[in-house]
Amino acid sequence: MISHKTLRRGAGAVAALTMAFAFTACGNGGGSGSDESSSGDLTTIGFVAVGPEGDWRNANEQNIQDTFTADAGFDLKYAPAEDLDQASQIEAFDSFVDEGVDVILLSATEATGWEDSLERAKEAEIPVILLDRGIEPDDTSLYVTRIAPDNVAVSESVADWAVSEFPDGANYYVLEGPAGVSVVNERNEGWDSVMDSQTAFSKVGAQTANWSAEEAKSVVETVLKANNNDIQLIFAQNDEMGLGAVQAVQEAGLTPGEDVKIATIDGTKGALEALADGELSFVAEYNPLFGDIALDVVEKTLAGESVDSYIRVDSTTFDSPEAADKALPDRKY
Repeated sequence: MISHKTLRRGAGAVAALTMAFAFTACGNGGGSGSDESSSGDLTTIGFVAVGPEGDWRNANEQNIQDTFTADAGFDLKYAPAEDLDQASQIEAFDSFVDEGVDVILLSATEATGWEDSLERAKEAEIPVILLDRGIEPDDTSLYVTRIAPDNVAVSESVADWAVSEFPDGANYYVLEGPAGVSVVNERNEGWDSVMDSQTAFSKVGAQTANWSAEEAKSVVETVLKANNNDIQLIFAQNDEMGLGAVQAVQEAGLTPGEDVKIATIDGTKGALEALADGELSFVAEYNPLFGDIALDVVEKTLAGESVDSYIRVDSTTFDSPEAADKALPDRKY
C-alpha cells in the first residue's frame, strides 16, 4: 500500500524554497511540476484536467494552478486530457496513483467509467477530490468531495427567468453540452424541472453543440430555417454556444434580444459584454474561481479532518445590460 507523505507547511521550508515552479501538460499524464530532489518538502498534487475547452475552463484550471503553487507548499502535476479524450485522463490518473501523489484533483471529461481507477486510488490511500464535474454512479466512498456550483439550481434560475420573461409562453430550443457529461445532465434536470410544467411553452428540440460557438451557430441556422424563424427563446448551456446562437440569429435577419432571446450559463466576460450590448438576454454565472475552496479541502483532508461530500460554489445571475455593465470592470475571466 502506498503511504502518504506528511503535509508540510512550515514557514521555514517555504522561505527556503528558491526553485521556480513549473508544470508540464503531458499526454501520458506524467507532467511534473518539479524534479524529485526539489519536491521533497512539497505536497504533491496530481491534477487530472480537462484542458482547453473555452473561457470558463481556462479560467478554472488557471485558478487551480495559481492556487497550488510551490510558494504555497505544493508540487502540482498538471495533466490535461488529449482532445477531451477520457482514455488519456484515465491513463494520467492511474499514473498518479502509481507515482504515489498525495492528492488527486479530478475534472472528468465523462461521468462514467471511473470506478476501477477510483478503487485503485482508494486502495493506495490517495484521496480524490472532484472539481466541477461529478461521476456516475455517484459513489461517495470513492472520493472525498465534489467542489462545484450547483448546476441544477443554476439552470433552474434560467428557466425561472424564461417563465417570467414569456408570460404567454414561447417556442424554445436547447443547445446542450457534450453527451455523457455530468454537468449537462444536471443542467437539463434543472431546466426541465421548471419547464416541463409550463404548458404554454413548446420545446422545438435540443442538440449538443459541444460547448462550441461555431457548432452552435450551425445548429441554430438549421433550426431557424426548419421552423421559419419561429423560435422565440434559445437556452444555451454555456456562453460560447450562446454567442454562436447570436451570430446565427443575426444572419437570419432577426434581432437577438428582441426577436429571439438567448440565455446562457457561465458568466464569462464575453457573455457579459454581449448582455451589455443587448445581444444576450440572461446570463447565469457558473463561478470557476474556487481554488481557495479546493486548497482548504486539500489541507483539511490531509490533516484528517472531514468535509462535506458536496461543496457548492456560490454563483449569481445577470438579467439586464445594466447588471452586466456593473459586473464587467471586475470580471476576471
